Amino acid sequence: MEDHSLTRRPALLAAVFAAFIYLGCALSPPGLMDDVDAVQAQIARNMLDSGDWVTARLNGIAYLEKAPGPYWMMAASYTLFGVSDWAARLPFALSAILLAFLTARIGAWAFSRAAGLYAGLATTACAGLWLFTRITIPDVTLTLTIALAMWAFLRTEEREAGKPVAPGPWPYLMWAAMGAGFLLKGLIAFVFPLAAAGLFLLLTGQLFRRATLTRFRVLPGILIVAAICLPWIVLAMLRNPPLFDFTMRSAPGEYHGFFWFFFFNEHIFRFLNMRWPRDYNTVPRHLFWLLHLAWLFPWSAYLPEALRTLPRRTAIGGAATLDRAAKTRLLAWCWAGFLLAFFTLSTTQEYYSMPAYPALALLIGEALTRESRWNAWGTRVLAAITTLLAAVLGALWWAVRDLPAPGDISRALTLNPDAYTLSLGHMKDLTLPAFAYLRTPLLMAAAAFLIGALAAWRFRGARLALGLAAMMVLFTQASRVAMVSFDPYLSSRPLAQALLAAPEGDIILDNQYYTFSSVFFYAHKRLRGGAWLLNGRVNNLEYGSYAPGAPQVFLKDSDLAVRWSGPRRCYLFLEGPQLERIERLVGKGRLFTVREAGGKLLVTNQPAG
Repeated sequence: MEDHSLTRRPALLAAVFAAFIYLGCALSPPGLMDDVDAVQAQIARNMLDSGDWVTARLNGIAYLEKAPGPYWMMAASYTLFGVSDWAARLPFALSAILLAFLTARIGAWAFSRAAGLYAGLATTACAGLWLFTRITIPDVTLTLTIALAMWAFLRTEEREAGKPVAPGPWPYLMWAAMGAGFLLKGLIAFVFPLAAAGLFLLLTGQLFRRATLTRFRVLPGILIVAAICLPWIVLAMLRNPPLFDFTMRSAPGEYHGFFWFFFFNEHIFRFLNMRWPRDYNTVPRHLFWLLHLAWLFPWSAYLPEALRTLPRRTAIGGAATLDRAAKTRLLAWCWAGFLLAFFTLSTTQEYYSMPAYPALALLIGEALTRESRWNAWGTRVLAAITTLLAAVLGALWWAVRDLPAPGDISRALTLNPDAYTLSLGHMKDLTLPAFAYLRTPLLMAAAAFLIGALAAWRFRGARLALGLAAMMVLFTQASRVAMVSFDPYLSSRPLAQALLAAPEGDIILDNQYYTFSSVFFYAHKRLRGGAWLLNGRVNNLEYGSYAPGAPQVFLKDSDLAVRWSGPRRCYLFLEGPQLERIERLVGKGRLFTVREAGGKLLVTNQPAG
């Protein structure tokens, strides 16, 4: 029997669980990681400092790849709470909480309060959403805008006794949500909702009707989108000419302004895998699909029951014959199906499918309200998996309980730089001795899976769902504690703090900006005027470096040798494996270590004092 007291306020309860997960994980430590995490946070800080809210910049170079919405959100957070790593994370944590609330609200409106609760928990308390919100990328906020657009679409489709009711503000909200999404991630904020809505309207026989254009306020909607998006687009084009360029190739050493880079290189050429620079990787197609079993864990155990609702053309009918639940179910399949098919044909990272999570969560949430043999088997499988995971993690803790853990975790890790273009590439660095540094999070994670196992073995309905959500709350906190141990390895904050305490001097970073991006954030006082990048004219800053008037901040090996032997104090950030190369360039006797942490070094050309 369902305990209705547990599902009375599904949206609020889902948001509470989301707050425990995402606000807790926004805390520092751990610090911002090198690579995209600190890059995003620093761009927001640069905008706040410079007052230029149009063109993103890194080390003084135009960074034209992304829309500005995420930077504006973080800059607003800095204004309210001061510049810090947790303030950078806060907008995305709040987005996750709002997404949980919204998904639960849609599920309760379409199906039942119980289905709404399950959908909200499946969205927020799944492995994928947490994994891909631990860095400051806007995908969770984009997912929120897409989910809002889809709900507004459903509300515009609302009918009573088979006849349309007045749509009210819902169609305007749909267009506004897509416009806001564009400022977060670009054209996909239009492509995904419009494609899902178009498929729905096609299958229900409404797509080519004049009344559909009127009902969805298409012309006013286009004006709303233009009012939201065009000011930034026009200003970015004016400040980063040429205004229009339609070159149909992407090659090194060429500069075509903002319009070409943002719309052609970042959208069309990335989709076709023609983009230069190719500073990204792609997940194999079969893994892209199979990994959703992990990203939606633990709720993926109930996907087989959800798949039974996959609509058949003969069972769809016209819009007037579908009730609210059937419409939501059909839209969810159009939504998730198009998005997954789109990224099957395109280059893709693990987290690109995040905007499909609410759609899949709605289908899973409704599936969980039914008593079926598929759900029974799903719960048994989940009970076995969580029991096994608890046992494996407990055994792993036992195996490393007495192993020494000197220094930091970098001493026990391997390096796999070829894997780092994927968001989870660092997982390959783990070794058994590395778990000696993770004893506390191992116990926490084992306890979390034990909670999940007990819930799966003993409970059903709302109690089972809440038990699984509690498991994920504890597991995500265990992961945050583990990330603290990885902090010196994944972030350069200890080196940045050492720089702040050192005498003045020229600052040089080996390799591209992303390699030591957290240094710019945590040592901002010393890097306001920028830093030199040794062999760093590659990847993300390469295109902007060819813009007229771009600062010359790049050094070659020969330039380093000259500067290092000069009278001014110089500092160099480098990764441990590059030490021998630098010693050959400048001489071993001219290297004085200021700080070593996480397998990285800060060295200077003059002794301290």
